[in-house]
Amino acid sequence: MYRPQTTHAISATGLRKTFGDRTVLDDVDLHVPTGSVFALLGANGAGKTTTVRILSTLLPFDAGQVEVAGHHLPSQARAVRADISVTGQYASVDTLLTGRENLTLIGDLHHLGRRESRRRADELLEQFYLTDAANQRADTYSGGMRRRLDLAMSLVARPRVLFLDEPTTGLDPRSRRDMWAMVRELVRDGTTILLTTQYLDEADELADRIAVLDAGRIVAEGTADELKQLVPGGHVEIAVHDPAQLARASAALSDAVVDLDASTLQIPTDGSIRSLKALLDRIDDPTLSVDRFTLHTPDLDDVFFALTGGARKEEVR
Repeated sequence: MYRPQTTHAISATGLRKTFGDRTVLDDVDLHVPTGSVFALLGANGAGKTTTVRILSTLLPFDAGQVEVAGHHLPSQARAVRADISVTGQYASVDTLLTGRENLTLIGDLHHLGRRESRRRADELLEQFYLTDAANQRADTYSGGMRRRLDLAMSLVARPRVLFLDEPTTGLDPRSRRDMWAMVRELVRDGTTILLTTQYLDEADELADRIAVLDAGRIVAEGTADELKQLVPGGHVEIAVHDPAQLARASAALSDAVVDLDASTLQIPTDGSIRSLKALLDRIDDPTLSVDRFTLHTPDLDDVFFALTGGARKEEVR
C-alpha cells in the first residue's frame, strides 16, 4: 500500500468544534513533525480529548483543514484509520482473555492472518516484558501490566501515528517510567506520537514540542525550554560564608534579594549565557568567597499556571 510522505504527521489549521452553544475548540492550529513526540497540555475541559477524537476520525469537526499521516479528513477517514492507533486513558483489554489472546485478536481484526498474528503477538509480548504472563488472563495483571498490554495492542498493525490520551493515568511512579521508556523506543523506531497529559513532568520528559491548550485555544507552543522562558521567576542563588561576605556581595549586586538568615542572595536572570556571564563578572572579586552558585529556572508547572485559566468543567467526550 502506498503511503505518502510528509514532514508533518499531523496538521490541523483553523480547527473548530462546538457542542450546542459551547465552543470546545476555537481556531486551533496544530502541526506535529513526523517521528516526534508532541504533547498537548491542558486542564480538564480544555479540549484535549476532543482534539484526539477528531484527529483519530472518531468525531466530526465544524471547520478547519485536517491532515493525518498524509491523508485529509474527513474525505480520507478510512485511509487515516489504516495508519493510526489510539490508546485511551484506561486500558481497554479484554480481561477474560490472556495477554496473547488479546494481541492475536487484534491481529485477526486487522486481517494479518493466523500465523502473522501469532508471530506479531510473540514479538510484542517480548518487547513489553509480558512473555512470562502471556498465557495468564488479563484480569490477573497489575495496572502497569494492563497498560503495557493496552499499548502493545495499539501497535499490532504498526501504526505510523499513535495517539496516547493520558496514557499513565493511575499508574505508580515505576510503571509510569516504564511507559516513558517504551514511548521513547517507539519514537526511535519512527512512530509519531501525539500525547495528551496533565502530568507536566511527563511532557517535560518526553515531548520534542509542547502546546498548551486553554479553553479550546492554543495559548503557547514550543520546546519545554522555550515555554519556560515565557514566564518570569528565573534567578541565581548565591550562598556565601559569613555576614561580612554577604554585605560585600550585596554591595556588588544591587538588584539582589538578600536572605540574612540563610546567607544567600537571589538575583533575577533569564538563564541565558550572556546574563550569567554578566553576573559572574559582577562578582569576580578575589575578596569575595562564594560557597554555592545555583541557577533556578521556571518549570512547566509555572508555565501551566501562568498560561491557563485554572480549573475548568469536565471535558465533553
